[in-house]
Amino acid sequence: MSAVGNNGTLQVTFIEALDQLMPGFDPEISKLAQRVLINPRNIDYHTGVFASKITPARDGKPVTIELIDAKTKEQKDSLEVDAALIATGRAPFTQGLGLENIDVVTQRGFVPVDERMRVLDANGNLVPHLYCIGDTNGKMMLAHAASAQGISVVEQVTGRDHVLNHLSIPAACFTHPEISMVGLTEPQAREKAEKEGFEVSVAKTSFKANTKALAENEGEGLAKLIYRPDTGEILGVHIFGLHAADLIHEASNAIALGSHIQDIKFAVHAHPTLSEVLDELFKSAKVKAQASEPVKEAVAV
Repeated sequence: MSAVGNNGTLQVTFIEALDQLMPGFDPEISKLAQRVLINPRNIDYHTGVFASKITPARDGKPVTIELIDAKTKEQKDSLEVDAALIATGRAPFTQGLGLENIDVVTQRGFVPVDERMRVLDANGNLVPHLYCIGDTNGKMMLAHAASAQGISVVEQVTGRDHVLNHLSIPAACFTHPEISMVGLTEPQAREKAEKEGFEVSVAKTSFKANTKALAENEGEGLAKLIYRPDTGEILGVHIFGLHAADLIHEASNAIALGSHIQDIKFAVHAHPTLSEVLDELFKSAKVKAQASEPVKEAVAV
């Protein structure tokens, strides 16, 4: 939002309650995005603070924002600005649905569901014939996630069991250049690996090595693959660069289909295209497992 709002004439300041910028992103991607998107621009920021009070502009006076420490709640600073945009996220609106009549207790307003989007009552039991998709179940507040959940439910009610893999659902941030991601961040993957006892590896490739990105003068960018070297399982992919929001789907589809790196690294990508960023990323991964059985006979063309 700050990158969009700052067009060379506006001075933008944003406030983040957590201790780092873009906390939901992979830390390496977040650091690169800050260097490219924020540092060169007329953008200021405060982290680890809450806006405890906002006083609207009145009688020629500016908007005043009081800042407090997010942990200690002590007064930290105050800002005087022309306008304040509050973008603190969304909250579910589930009151008045009659959920109490079927013994369903919301969790911070969200309707509890299982992996098949079936609603759970206060005792964790399934409520017959009742599903909840979209933002109100709190699993992933994205429009395309809600659509995928809806499709999954339709499959179930028509007799075909289906469980949606939420780790295969991509997300994107429409800055310039764009940021996209699917699956786990590196810290999340390493935490999972420590608990489950497997190794994690990371592969990276730069947009500076992509001819189309260079031709469009958009060589600033990075693609990052987090994977299991023993099995070739893709744990996460994160992209910062030109059309990252479009490129991520090759990775998200691979995760959804259960494809492994040792198989998809043989895929062919047109040259010169941005898709070669993902091609090089998968080819650079060092996987111990062998590829699946290849086609034994040549295909006539």
